[in-house]
Amino acid sequence: MSIARGIRAVARAPTTRKSVTVDTLVSAGYPVGGTETGETFARKLSAVDRCIEILSDSMGKLPCYIMDTNTRERRKDPLLTLLNVRPNEAMTPVIRKKVLETSRLVSGNGYDWIIRDSRTGRVRELIPVPGNLVEPWMDTGGRVWYTVTHPWTGEPMVLPNEDVCHYKGATRDGLKGVAVLRRAGEVIASARAQQGYERAYYENGGKPSGVLRTDTDLSGKTDDPKNPGKKIAKKDLLRREWERVHGGSGNAHRIAILDYGLDYKPLSASNADAQFIESKEVSIRDIARYFGVPLYKLQEGKQAYGSNEQNAIEYVVGTLHPIVTQYEEEQTWKLLSLSQVDAGLEIRINLMAELRGDTAARGDWYRTMTEIGGFSVNDIMALEDMPDVPGGDERRASLNYVPLRDWAELSRLRARKEEPLE
Repeated sequence: MSIARGIRAVARAPTTRKSVTVDTLVSAGYPVGGTETGETFARKLSAVDRCIEILSDSMGKLPCYIMDTNTRERRKDPLLTLLNVRPNEAMTPVIRKKVLETSRLVSGNGYDWIIRDSRTGRVRELIPVPGNLVEPWMDTGGRVWYTVTHPWTGEPMVLPNEDVCHYKGATRDGLKGVAVLRRAGEVIASARAQQGYERAYYENGGKPSGVLRTDTDLSGKTDDPKNPGKKIAKKDLLRREWERVHGGSGNAHRIAILDYGLDYKPLSASNADAQFIESKEVSIRDIARYFGVPLYKLQEGKQAYGSNEQNAIEYVVGTLHPIVTQYEEEQTWKLLSLSQVDAGLEIRINLMAELRGDTAARGDWYRTMTEIGGFSVNDIMALEDMPDVPGGDERRASLNYVPLRDWAELSRLRARKEEPLE
C-alpha cells in the first residue's frame, strides 16, 4: 500500500486512541513535574545516559549487506545505498540507527517510516519516527496499523504494517514493546532520589569537617573587628576567624593555637556515609543489568584486560546479537520485495564492526579460518573493508590432516617411503 493510500485511511481509523507518554516513572511513585519527560529525568543519571549512548552507538556503526542464503554470496541492491550511504535527506545512516535504537530503549519501540516510489513501489527513503509519535493497533480482521503523528506537520496519519519497520523492546503481546526505562523505573527513581539527596547535601554545605568545643558562654553579640560600630554573633566571629586562619589549601597543616578553653574534634566519615556510597554502586550495577551493558563500559567494577575482553564478547553475543537479529528480520520482511524474499535474499548486519577493537582475537580467528580453508585472503579483506589482492581468492588447507577413512592407507605409504634402501 502506498503512503497516499495510508494517509487516506485516516478516515477509517479509530477516532480515539490511548495517549502516548514517555514518562515512565509515574508507576514507580515518582511523577515528573513541569515539562521534564521520563527520558530527561532518567538520563540525568550518568549510568542511564551512558547505557543508551553505548547501545545506540553500537547499533549505529554496524553496516548492512544483502546475502543470498542459498549461496551465502553478497548481492548488490539499490536498497544498500539507503541503509549504508544516505537513508533520507536529513540523516546519515549512523544517526538514523542511533535515533531508532534510542527510541526503542526509551519508549520501548523504534519505528522506520518507509517512503516508497508511487510507481515502482521501491523504497525511496527511511525516516525514523520517535516512539512517542506512533501508536500501533490492530483492526477486527487482525491487520496491524500505525497511527503516526507527522514529525514535521503534526498531522495524524494511518500507515499500514508494510510501510513501517517496527523494532520492539521487551513485549508482552508482540504488538508493542515495553521500555527499559519503565521496567527499571523503581531503580531509576531510587537512584535519582539518591542523586537529589547528594546534591542537597553539598548545596547546604555538607557535613562540617570538625567541631569546636568550649565551656565559655558564646551567646549574644560582640563588636565586629572588620566593621566598626556593628555587632556580630560571638559564634559567627569565632567560626570566621577559625576559617580565616585554617581554611583553604594555603593554610593546610598550619599549627592551631587554641585559647578560651577551645577543643577541636575532626569528624570522619560514618558508616552511613559508606553505605550511601555502596548504594550508589548498587544502583549503577542494577541499571547496567537492565540494559545488558557490562560494568567496565561504565567505568565501574574491577578492571582487568582478560575479564573485560570476555565481557566484550558476551556483550556482543548476549546483548547486541538479539537486537541485531530483530532488525534483520524486520527489515528483510518490510524492505525487500516478496520475490526477493522467496529467492532467499536476506538483509544482514555485520557484527564484525563491534569487534574491530580486539585485533588479537580477530587475527587468531582469521588465521584459524584460513588454515582450515574456510576463508580466503580476499574473504578477510572484505571483512576488513579493504580491496581484494591478486590471487587472494584461492583457499588453502594443510596436508597434515587427512580423512580418517584414508589414514591407514596413507600411513602404509608413508612407512614404505621411509624404509631404508638395501
